[in-house]
Amino acid sequence: MTKLALSALCCCLLLAGCNLQGVRPWERNVLAQKKMQLDPYPNDSYLDDHIYYSKESSSGGAGVGGGGCGCN
Repeated sequence: MTKLALSALCCCLLLAGCNLQGVRPWERNVLAQKKMQLDPYPNDSYLDDHIYYSKESSSGGAGVGGGGCGCN
């Protein structure tokens, strides 16, 4: 058990070293691109969710309300 805990601790310490490096200014434009966002098209996702929940006659986790008719 101690060998497993020691090896897990060593792995965590090795991976934590990557956290010390910052993002350089010339790398920020890559991270700011639309394709790097978690949801690159939030308006399209909202509309897709609205249509889905309207057709399914339910409201769900995305905060889209409405009935089966498609109205709010």
